[in-house]
Amino acid sequence: MPKVELHLHLEGAAPPAFIRGLAAEKGVDLSRIFDAEGHYAYSGFWEFIRVYEAATSVLASPEDYYRLTRAVLEESAASGVIYSETFLSPDFCGGRDVAAWREYLAAIREAAAEAERDSGILLRGIITCIRHFGPEKARETALCAAETAGEWIVGFGIAGDESVGALKDYAWSFDMAREAELRLTAHAGEWCGPEEVRRALDHLRVERIGHGVHAAQDPRLMAHLAETGTVLEVCPGSNIALGVFPAWRDHPIAALRDAGVRVTVSTDDPPFFHTTMAHEFDRLADAFGWEEPDFAALNATAADAAFCCEDTRARIKKALEPA
Repeated sequence: MPKVELHLHLEGAAPPAFIRGLAAEKGVDLSRIFDAEGHYAYSGFWEFIRVYEAATSVLASPEDYYRLTRAVLEESAASGVIYSETFLSPDFCGGRDVAAWREYLAAIREAAAEAERDSGILLRGIITCIRHFGPEKARETALCAAETAGEWIVGFGIAGDESVGALKDYAWSFDMAREAELRLTAHAGEWCGPEEVRRALDHLRVERIGHGVHAAQDPRLMAHLAETGTVLEVCPGSNIALGVFPAWRDHPIAALRDAGVRVTVSTDDPPFFHTTMAHEFDRLADAFGWEEPDFAALNATAADAAFCCEDTRARIKKALEPA
């Protein structure tokens, strides 16, 4: 089944074999971040962040990101993804220097164009600041976003540790992105409660929420999300792997959907969580009895919520039509 994915971190989607190979080429010992079977090894959210950033440390040039993008899109296409929006952080691509960021972006776009030619998959970028790096660095990231906004860089967001800082301190960066006509999303309500989702809506004025699953604790907030059409980029496999919820049947995605909230499904950082888009669909079918019409509805919501231009959206919807 063709699939649309809106919440994918490019570095977090790096296949472990790709990172091991790149580290070997550069003479960097990253054995500590892999288990005996070669998978990423971590326990808990903060160790996940440490392993994530260690893996990212060997991605040090535009050529590395070109190769990473090809590897990630090959995996996504194999799982049936026809359109993906990926989070990109100039923090990792040129140290938030606009000129350096342009070089990294050119390499990523070259790889994306080749993947589109070879397998038909479409990729667009959402620039994200990193919350636990602080609001001053976020302003530099927002400048990178504003300077490269357009048909390919389509959005701006914030990721990282929800417990660090206050979302209102990032409003300036979101205002800059908004003025550059970028669409806005924010990670919120993954670890913190529904009040963090409200803060993202109030202070950052976003139209999509990354994760947002703890909104299910607040019926009034769910009603507000449903009424305003705010879309949640839900990543169930990620939530289960990190212990946000104990099991698939305990995940609130079905409750959110039943309350009228517009939900989509994504993989977040798939190799870290031993998942793919196909796996997400399979497990949701097992947990909630969802069938093809349910997944078609998820895809339709994702296509409507994508930050791409209307011509690209038309292409996505055409590709989603039954054969």
